[in-house]
Amino acid sequence: MRQSPAQKNQGVLILLLTAFIWGLAFVAQSVAMDHIGPMSFCAARFFLSGFVLIPVIWLRRHMGWDELRSSGRGRRAALRREGMIGGLICGVFLFFAAAVQQIGVKYTTAGKAGFLTALYIIVVPIYSIALGRRPARKVGVAAVIAMVGMYLLCIEGRLGLSKGDAYCLLCALLFPFQILALDYYVQRTDAVFLSCLEFLTVGFLSLVFALLFETADIASLRAALIPILYAGVLSGAVGYTLQGVGQQKLQNPSAATLIMSLEAVFAVLVGWLVMGQTLSPRKILGCVIMFAAIALAQL
Repeated sequence: MRQSPAQKNQGVLILLLTAFIWGLAFVAQSVAMDHIGPMSFCAARFFLSGFVLIPVIWLRRHMGWDELRSSGRGRRAALRREGMIGGLICGVFLFFAAAVQQIGVKYTTAGKAGFLTALYIIVVPIYSIALGRRPARKVGVAAVIAMVGMYLLCIEGRLGLSKGDAYCLLCALLFPFQILALDYYVQRTDAVFLSCLEFLTVGFLSLVFALLFETADIASLRAALIPILYAGVLSGAVGYTLQGVGQQKLQNPSAATLIMSLEAVFAVLVGWLVMGQTLSPRKILGCVIMFAAIALAQL
């Protein structure tokens, strides 16, 4: 179904809000690693994300706002089936990407983690071509320009490849699977229902690995409570659901990844405005280049 210009503009604004919410998440993820293991953190945050959406789903169905309630019986069954399948598939992809990223954050700086993770803006168009969906040439050019801006923004000094960097680089290769799978299934079911099942899938898989390889107690969970709440409610339940709604409206995964990569820009700007961190001319130039790349992709 072809989207109208107004719907695409709505998608851009929603993904910009998503990037802003995610831009604050790296701090929460880094702080949490001082108290709790990566798999325990992922289990706690994504179970919380899923549980938060359950009453939202009930309310939307009660008010007749979602497609699962407003469609006919046959259509409703098809939407629910696609949502369950899509939730499981997207959840598996998101689990591997989020788990690898969380492990990487533990062993590298937030700046390098942001840059290496953002390499998915190059990977998504490549994967799209492999799937027979060639992005517009200007989107590819914008992705290359954005990576230049991202490098200036996040990296100071020489870029080596530590253990944590390698995990974040692997994350950049895994996240596009979730983005492309979500882009497929979000057109075929209700976005909130899909997100809820996706989160619960990630939470369950994370819990299995946490029980096998980590030890967490009530004290460590309490110490990491604030990062878990932010990552679970805002970054997870709100952010990833907005991602699904935004991609549903935009219907262009390559352009969507460019917009979402602004999370690094927002992280730097918030750190400057709120936390008093230094905003060097190099970082300002990186921000300007990133915004220019996004503007080019949306022209």
